Amino acid sequence: MRHMATYDLMETVRNTNQWLGATARTMASYPAFALFSNPAIQWMAAWGEVAERSFERMNAKPDWGIHSIPGVDGRDHLVHVETVVERPFANLLHFDVTDRPVQPRKILLVAPMSGHYATLLRSTVTSLIPDCEVYVTDWHNARDVPVSAGKFDIEDYTLYLVEFMRHLGPDTHVIAVCQPAPLTLAATAYLAQEDPDAQPRSLTLIGGPIDPDATPTDVTDFGRRVTMGQLEETAIQRVGFSYPGVGRLVYPGLLQLSSFMSMNLDRHSQAFNDQIMRVARGDASDHDAHNRFYDEYLAVMDMPAEFYLSTVERIFKNGEIAKNEFVVNGKHVDIGKITKVAVKTVEGAKDDISAPGQCVAALALCTGLPDTMKASHLEPGAGHYGIFAGKSWRNNIRPLVLNFIDANSGKKQTAANSNAA
Repeated sequence: MRHMATYDLMETVRNTNQWLGATARTMASYPAFALFSNPAIQWMAAWGEVAERSFERMNAKPDWGIHSIPGVDGRDHLVHVETVVERPFANLLHFDVTDRPVQPRKILLVAPMSGHYATLLRSTVTSLIPDCEVYVTDWHNARDVPVSAGKFDIEDYTLYLVEFMRHLGPDTHVIAVCQPAPLTLAATAYLAQEDPDAQPRSLTLIGGPIDPDATPTDVTDFGRRVTMGQLEETAIQRVGFSYPGVGRLVYPGLLQLSSFMSMNLDRHSQAFNDQIMRVARGDASDHDAHNRFYDEYLAVMDMPAEFYLSTVERIFKNGEIAKNEFVVNGKHVDIGKITKVAVKTVEGAKDDISAPGQCVAALALCTGLPDTMKASHLEPGAGHYGIFAGKSWRNNIRPLVLNFIDANSGKKQTAANSNAA
């Protein structure tokens, strides 16, 4: 599989299906066909429109689409996305709100690098911007990173997070969503050992596989069944000549997407069938619920092969974070060294990707942290997506996280020290 031909073959299939959709839509929309009242023609046009849009989205990076927010002064304030740190494999973005005082809450939102762009957290960012200064890790599509930039594995990922935390300073509150939770915990422990003054105020881990074996799921079972040799041989491909990262070994986003879709194939099939019928009846719109969700869900990115393989081997198979045996640059990262950073975990009761028990395991690893600085929350009825972007996040989890941040912002300690003086 590790050849450019297989990578280009997948891209050819995607491109061909996009072309077929566009062709079907164009042919069925030919004005002369309006003379014939045949529902099959309308259905073909609808199928072509849905197919073209779906396969086109797989090759495009979505825009954040956050243009303005209402302020407490009654005005709409423009939002500008600015890059504050630029690196080969990721940028650190800041959502700057014009004509608004700097907010006291400074949040670093660590987006997952698991096949989707950071824009997967668009609704999370939108909900935080009104009350916070929001910074986000924007991981790059590996196919666009030249081979000359070198490798990128989970140790490099951890050091990127360390650099971002240092840049933002000790008044930062970190929120890690899903995949980066164990490595964000490791990055915090790394700072506790190497640069204690740069540690963040608090760390919130949402639905992450700290201990994948705590509650097995289809994801963890897959990691156990497949050997690293089999995984490397079947999942890794080499970027073709069409992209700047030509020759780089990657885990293709299209392959990851096929895995995502297969987990709930019946539900996705029904969703697309329903959308085709809505388009045929004229009930669909450009930004309806289906398009809003799938425009983001289908936009996938390639992961560096080293990162994907080392994640499976060291996080899922060997459980280095769960056993507190993680090593970065030859140094053991002892999670027990975290003594000043408040830690909160959030899980969904119906999460079938990172099941309850996997994330809360982080609290047991923080042996140097007093219980008063630990917190956990299990959201009833919530799935994986809901705990960071759905109704559960908006109505229940977001207020709890902000309260946790406020309780560990250092303001109370500062006031107490002033009174004592």
